[in-house]
Amino acid sequence: MPYTVYLKKGEEKRILGGHSWVYANEVQKIEGKDKNGALAEVRSHDGRFIGKGYINHLSKILVRIFIRGNEEDGKELYLKRIAAADGARKKLIADGCYRMAFAEADDLPALIVDRYGEYLVMECLSLGVDMRKNMIAECLCELFSPKGIYMRGDAAVRKKEGLPLESGVLFGDVPDKIFIGENGIRMAVDVKRGQKTGYFLDQKENRFACRRYAQGDVLDCFCNSGGFSLNAATRAESVTAVDISEFALQNVRENAALNGFSNIKTLCADAFEALRGFREEGRLFDFVILDPPAFCKSAAEVKDAARGYRDVNLNAMKLVKPGGYLLTCSCSHYMTLPLFEKTLAEAARASGRRVKCLEVKVQAPDHPALITAEETSYLKAFYLQID
Repeated sequence: MPYTVYLKKGEEKRILGGHSWVYANEVQKIEGKDKNGALAEVRSHDGRFIGKGYINHLSKILVRIFIRGNEEDGKELYLKRIAAADGARKKLIADGCYRMAFAEADDLPALIVDRYGEYLVMECLSLGVDMRKNMIAECLCELFSPKGIYMRGDAAVRKKEGLPLESGVLFGDVPDKIFIGENGIRMAVDVKRGQKTGYFLDQKENRFACRRYAQGDVLDCFCNSGGFSLNAATRAESVTAVDISEFALQNVRENAALNGFSNIKTLCADAFEALRGFREEGRLFDFVILDPPAFCKSAAEVKDAARGYRDVNLNAMKLVKPGGYLLTCSCSHYMTLPLFEKTLAEAARASGRRVKCLEVKVQAPDHPALITAEETSYLKAFYLQID
């Protein structure tokens, strides 16, 4: 008999408002018997039907709802949902590299699909979706006829679902490097060893926007594979790309060579230490870019993260030439936009500089955020002028 999950009184309001997650501590009782990863019904405390989703007793997120009506779980549902998600992207995205499916935002909780030209990269971030990865790959093949599909299974959240950290080819052949075009720049993306699915597609439009501010000497901290560095190099005299990973910097140099850029140099260093080192040298830059990894991955880490963001931005502000620019980002949804803005204001006051906000941007439109699910809104990018 399939599981039926009954919520405590009042706990259905958030879910009826469009959120997908049912936390274990919101549940009043569970009836029925099935296996982890099976489809479970979710009902209010008085028995009203709310929806269906895959259940996992090992996770704090007990159920992720993705069916709210009469639809049946299975291949036809995934074909329909994935096709709809891709169709929405094609109305907005001009090139062949984008996030095809973005989990909750596309009624496909815990499923990520990124497109890199003729290759697709999947992430399955819940037990229920992981159990169906081969069926989902079949859907992708039927819809898009890719040359290969690669499964990235190294996200830490998989451990919370009781899943192993393992990656591999699900279909066809996938090369170690996939060559893509973005904003008129060629990039070699390592979908097997690079961050996330190989590249941070959510920053595509911010990378292009940074060209407006790129002039003179540019410093790109936490540069990863060089997306911001290369866009800045189209206009700047020189770009210094800093990352703690030599593997990432090798990718920067490869991408610079692909595009014939000779104005990019790399520095393997901790970005915090590099910023302090440049201050000690008295070196200044016309444009500084900060795109760090998430400093907090839980609500308990927010206070420490705010200190980290304050410190890194304070040092960056002091390195900008008068009238120059700072692009600073946060990719943690726990660091909300108001909190990030407050942290930047604290850094500005401590820096003794006059700081003006010119633009505020978010994640690219192929990473849509649900207004009723704050977890899906995570990326903030502030373009600041430092006097």
